[in-house]
Amino acid sequence: MAQEVCSLKAQLKEQEKEIAALKKKLSQLEKSHTSALELHDKVRPLTPLKAKLALSNEDIMRYSRQLLLPELGVQGQLNLSKTSVLVVGCGGLGCPLAQYLAAAGIGRLGLLDYDEVELSNLHRQVLHGEENQGQAKALSAANAARRLNSTVECIPYHLQLSSENALQLIQQYDIVADCSDNVPTRYLVNDACVLSGKPLVSASALRMEGQLTVYNYSGGPCYRCLYPVPPPPETVTNCSDGGVLGVVPGIMGCFQALEVIKIASGQGSSCSQQLVMFDAQDARFRSIKLRPKQAGCAVCGENPSVTKLVDYESFCGSAATDKCRKLNLLPRDQRITVQDYQSIMDKAVPHLLLDVRPLVEVEICHLPFSLNIPLSSLEERKTEHIQLFQERISQLKQQMAGDCRPPVYVICKLGNDSQKAVQVLEKMSGSEVDSIMVKDICGGLMAWAQKIDPTFPQY
Repeated sequence: MAQEVCSLKAQLKEQEKEIAALKKKLSQLEKSHTSALELHDKVRPLTPLKAKLALSNEDIMRYSRQLLLPELGVQGQLNLSKTSVLVVGCGGLGCPLAQYLAAAGIGRLGLLDYDEVELSNLHRQVLHGEENQGQAKALSAANAARRLNSTVECIPYHLQLSSENALQLIQQYDIVADCSDNVPTRYLVNDACVLSGKPLVSASALRMEGQLTVYNYSGGPCYRCLYPVPPPPETVTNCSDGGVLGVVPGIMGCFQALEVIKIASGQGSSCSQQLVMFDAQDARFRSIKLRPKQAGCAVCGENPSVTKLVDYESFCGSAATDKCRKLNLLPRDQRITVQDYQSIMDKAVPHLLLDVRPLVEVEICHLPFSLNIPLSSLEERKTEHIQLFQERISQLKQQMAGDCRPPVYVICKLGNDSQKAVQVLEKMSGSEVDSIMVKDICGGLMAWAQKIDPTFPQY
């Protein structure tokens, strides 16, 4: 009898444990459901963060490993908890940055991005998953950050930063981190930070290299001090054009998080007058001392000419987007559509299709009847490639009757480099090579994939 009673008590105890576990799980699910994040499509006033007077037992356990650091300590952690940070861009840089800021216990995390998650993002934008495709990046990043640390207030903004909303938004945050990938946004964020008196932690990553600088902090220069004039749009390359190894923005985003945490905790940053450069190929960091704040700077100088935000797309001559840019270097009569080119193929009109992409892109995909000579080889007049081109033109002339100029159609990924190649070939026509009629194919191979052949790979 006593043995049976003990057995029943043991079973009851196990059932009580199971019920307690189910109650806890239910509570967590209900909490998650009732506190779903609201995606902000416009800037709204925020209530000030309430400063903590002391760390809770849970805080001490969660942050214990960094609390042990003399450089941080309890006061540094309390400083983090009352700091708000705006992350501009939830991509390759913004994802690791947001992740580590949330993990470190920053008080408020504003996450801004106007884009949605795509399959091509996932190799580097590590807060997003396959299940998030089509979801707003800001919301995906905020949900991931909150899963890591529910005590951090995450505010996702699904909007494009502009001259109309940047000041209103940035004035509500203590520190701004620029994780964008286009020149107009860099100038916009810089000017808004200067006008608002906010430090700006800025980084970039491309191919196998990264850079980081802290602007407008501790008497240091701003972005305009170093780059008073934007570069020509055709000289700017982003990840969509030039590619990037996913771990490189990961490293630079972590570096941004480090500098934000140092500033927020009260340690200060050593990068306010330095450009930190990372070479992933050689696994090497090096720092370059920057020139100091410029008295003649248009926005932070002694007599600034920029006293309000301007039209930055007009100022830079390019769109404020991370997508592949579209150049317009040629008149309409020097360009044909992919439908026009398909018609030329269908009619078997003699011509030469010249693919001017780098070999690494040609190896990804190409039209089998094209001749590959990279744009760089044309610009540098590489002898072997110019000879090859001339040979193909000579063969084409033999197929054609009369003395008409052989037609050459130039293609690349998006129709940007092909336009540059047309300009180069026009200069060569009749002098360095036989006289030719040369035109660019609008939209390049990606337009071909979208409008002509849906089985052609897109990248």
